[in-house]
Amino acid sequence: MAKKQFKTESKRILDLMINSIYTHKEIFLRELLSNASDAVDKLAYKALTDDGVGLNRSDFRIDLVIDKEARTLTVRDNGVGMTKEELESNLGVIARSGSLQFKQEMEEAGDTDIIGQFGVGFYSAFMVADQVTVITKAYGSDTAYRWESSGADGYTIEETEKDTVGTDIILHIKKDGEEEQFGQYLDQRRIQRLVKKYSDYIRYPIIMDLEQERMKERPEDAGEDYKPEWETVIESTTLNSMVPLWQRKKKDVTEEEYTQFYQDKFSDYEAPLATVSVDAEGTVSYKALLFIPGRTPYDFYTREYEKGLQLYSSGVLIMDKCADLLPEHFRFVKGVVDTPDVSLNISRELLQHTRQLKVISSNLEKKIKAELSRLQKDDTEKYRQFWTAFGRNIKYGLVSDYGVHKDMLMDLVIFPTSHGDEPTSLAQYKERMQEEQEFIYYAVGEDANKLSKLPQAERILDKGYEILYLTEDVDEFCVQTIGEYEGKKLKSINDEDALPETEEEKKAAEEQTEENRDVLSFLKETLGDKIADARISRILKSHAVCMTADGPVSLEMEKYFKRNGGETMPGMTAQRVLELNSEAPAFNALKRAVAEDRELAAKYAELLYCQALLIADLPLEDPAGYADLVCGLMK
Repeated sequence: MAKKQFKTESKRILDLMINSIYTHKEIFLRELLSNASDAVDKLAYKALTDDGVGLNRSDFRIDLVIDKEARTLTVRDNGVGMTKEELESNLGVIARSGSLQFKQEMEEAGDTDIIGQFGVGFYSAFMVADQVTVITKAYGSDTAYRWESSGADGYTIEETEKDTVGTDIILHIKKDGEEEQFGQYLDQRRIQRLVKKYSDYIRYPIIMDLEQERMKERPEDAGEDYKPEWETVIESTTLNSMVPLWQRKKKDVTEEEYTQFYQDKFSDYEAPLATVSVDAEGTVSYKALLFIPGRTPYDFYTREYEKGLQLYSSGVLIMDKCADLLPEHFRFVKGVVDTPDVSLNISRELLQHTRQLKVISSNLEKKIKAELSRLQKDDTEKYRQFWTAFGRNIKYGLVSDYGVHKDMLMDLVIFPTSHGDEPTSLAQYKERMQEEQEFIYYAVGEDANKLSKLPQAERILDKGYEILYLTEDVDEFCVQTIGEYEGKKLKSINDEDALPETEEEKKAAEEQTEENRDVLSFLKETLGDKIADARISRILKSHAVCMTADGPVSLEMEKYFKRNGGETMPGMTAQRVLELNSEAPAFNALKRAVAEDRELAAKYAELLYCQALLIADLPLEDPAGYADLVCGLMK
């Protein structure tokens, strides 16, 4: 029997298959099972119109057989089989092209779907086997054939005996090496897990004999002291579920089934907060089953966390985590997408960035947003749980990429508020706004209770206006990104124009500034570069002093940059402004001291400056010196 050579530069192609295309050798089983499933599909289709097939839908199956002594793993199907010519065509020419042309076409073509073709997928077997034997008998043929190859050195084809139609692929598993333990593919439990992982939803049963432990039957004459005995039996076991949950109509699936699927599939001991089932038909057809988790994964905010949905093509797992299906702001979502319309190249493992994928991703983003909006409206307790787990990620998404996701995300954001104990959305805030109120007000700091007591908040709250309390690092960047909401600008309580002034009020403020010009000049001269300016405040009501900032960098931004190592970066320091209430007794004391005792006035200036720092939750440059100053003034 003469050995035939492959009609391609086989060595290069097989090297490509084994070393370049597949990153996980375990997927060889997925490839072979997919090919077997397609072979069964073809014969099942014939059976619809050809009584000669002699098989019903329930008769079709795929068997896995392990022989540890012979060191073989067999994938057996009762599908359509292959003739000698088909063996030559399918297995004699790797992917049916010359190597250079094959490689080039597969890299360039975005619409080459090879799932179910012998060729590329079949040759993944050589990643784990040093010899592959194919025994096949085609439907309608009386002759069976045996194809055998040890890899790049060629193959042989000869007639053989086979009682039934179908194909057996027998892999002689390589010996274990230093870097790879090939013997794992002869372990029943390992094979069972691989089938569950990659081929669980192939529509035909994948069957293997498994060793099972079971209790022996109790003898009829057993006495009270009888102890149960166990025995090891071999049972024919179906390894795959065959019908994906996402392929079933939502009304036919219980909440408990969804929860069990989520917990088993994504290793979570808690139930998901929400489930989203999608069945889309049109330009791109797909089914999706998405889950919003109820807790933050331990590695969610680390570099090790991988986002992505499981991507299937006609029930075959293509990618375990397809990152392109989820935007970064929804990266916490778990789930599966199954579509026949995704384009693949060389293997199921290398997915092209296709228009179809982008369409699916865009649609899923809208579905996730809609579900979160529903939770926010109809189940505030669950939404609070979601926000505790993933709210910060939504905020980061809002400010990322120069705010391009603002319209998608700003309705989802909630903040603590002066209105009550529950955080509020911008929409809820706007509904409660007073008729004459021009702005949505916010205050920035580390603690809502402290923010409610800020001198700047007093006049806003006395008007009966609500204030959003921004207590996380990213919050101020969020409101600056949003800018305005449904025509209402977001306004800091530190802004001079936070409360609109009448012409009379503006004139009175200007007169106060002019009248106290000497005091303000003295403060700037005494405090030097500690402040950028001193002014008579328009934002204080009963308090004597506060600290604000001019320019784009606020006091809270300065704190953020310093916490994150930005103190050495130019332009990251706030231009501090000392604001004083000209009607406060403390200001009058300062004014008298400027006129009568400038040494005492300098102490008052330092005292007011330090008080402003404390109110703003900024560090004192010299805490001991401040304590000595207060004690000295008490004499």
